[in-house]
Amino acid sequence: MAAPREDGDSATNGLVEPSLWERLERPAPTRRAALTLERIAAAAVDLADEEGGAAVTMRRLATKLGVAPMAAYRHVSGKEDLWALMFDRVSSELAVPDEVADWREVLRSFALQTRELMLRHPWLGQAPLPLIQLTPARMAVAERQLRALDGRGLDADAMMAAFRAVGAFVHGSTQTEIALRTYKEEHGWGSGDETRQALAPQMNYLMGSGRYPTYRKYGLSATRKDDPAWEFAFGLDCVLDGIARRLGI
Repeated sequence: MAAPREDGDSATNGLVEPSLWERLERPAPTRRAALTLERIAAAAVDLADEEGGAAVTMRRLATKLGVAPMAAYRHVSGKEDLWALMFDRVSSELAVPDEVADWREVLRSFALQTRELMLRHPWLGQAPLPLIQLTPARMAVAERQLRALDGRGLDADAMMAAFRAVGAFVHGSTQTEIALRTYKEEHGWGSGDETRQALAPQMNYLMGSGRYPTYRKYGLSATRKDDPAWEFAFGLDCVLDGIARRLGI
């Protein structure tokens, strides 16, 4: 929510200041407003994409927008509002057509899209409490998936648990993928082979101990070590298979 006005209007007229989302949906007061919530959101997302989530401060954002810091504060109260705007903006990219009715296809599509979204915007995994950011776009994504599960004999708790189980897999798996990608980049390893070569001394010692025969078997026979998309899709299908079997849907 934006900072209270210093002229005391809200206090004197007794009105509650509109929420961030109500203000976002209101038409701009002029045809070409100098600064809007949409511009702020777009600039914040660009800044985070370019330099990481930690770079998104009110001062840096104001510089990018070419305005004084206090101008931005007239629209958003601080970083919490910024994170919400950023999450809402990128989450609006997620969608499944209404004509798709199969619950599994809906949840699977959103999961695959969310992985791609997080890979494009790695800062999504750095935000405070990313899973409970309440924004219109994120609520629309949740609503679409819950609607696909609704009416299939599940009670409200089971329906929400199934939805959250998929979300937990998506976020956990993708954040691990991003962390590994970042680690490789920081060390200058451009491929899986370069990574394995760099880690060979430690791995050779551990495998040579004879204590990890199954892992050694994986290392010698696996053919998809450098295919995170396949690994994600396989794991996702395991989760969806489990939900279908457990809930009988």
